[in-house]
Amino acid sequence: MKETYRRRADAFEAKIMAVRPDQWNNPSPCAKWTARDVVQHIVDMHGAMLNPLGRQLSPSGAEPLERFRSARADVEAVLDDPELAGQECDTPSGRMTAAQHVDQVVSADLPLHGWDLAKATGQDATIDPVDVERGWGSMSSIPAEMMEKFRIPGAFGPGVEVFGPEVKVAGDASAQDRLLGFIGRDPNWVMKTRG
Repeated sequence: MKETYRRRADAFEAKIMAVRPDQWNNPSPCAKWTARDVVQHIVDMHGAMLNPLGRQLSPSGAEPLERFRSARADVEAVLDDPELAGQECDTPSGRMTAAQHVDQVVSADLPLHGWDLAKATGQDATIDPVDVERGWGSMSSIPAEMMEKFRIPGAFGPGVEVFGPEVKVAGDASAQDRLLGFIGRDPNWVMKTRG
């Protein structure tokens, strides 16, 4: 779990580093979010992983890269501490260890929101096939009634949207496109130029 998180965090951090200063306000495939908002969401989710342990994110700078690196360090400190990583906590998906919670939520989010950030800023949006396969396996095993709840805006708190309505894709669509459609992304999303 720890190694998977680090690999995904490395990939997400590389995407942040490749964003030009003039791209942070670009729209993203998440309708209400800019590229900056995508990174802030990931930072906020790192904080959500710490809350059940009675911890908070450390203070950090204002820039997206600084904020992500600081949040990442906070979560890695938990994953590196066997006692903290093994501590059980209550989550919206039930009781699990802190390490499992990180693995199932923020770690799993990194490749998907990495796609959002890449699409918003003109980067390669290919998701690691290992992450696509694992993501599809976990998403498609979510019971229908739970998935329905995940698609309701605000079901897990004000302003919290887990998944959008499913986007239908062609029967011969790639595994990545099927995964993206399932979680409510249009795999063919293209940033519209302002004009």
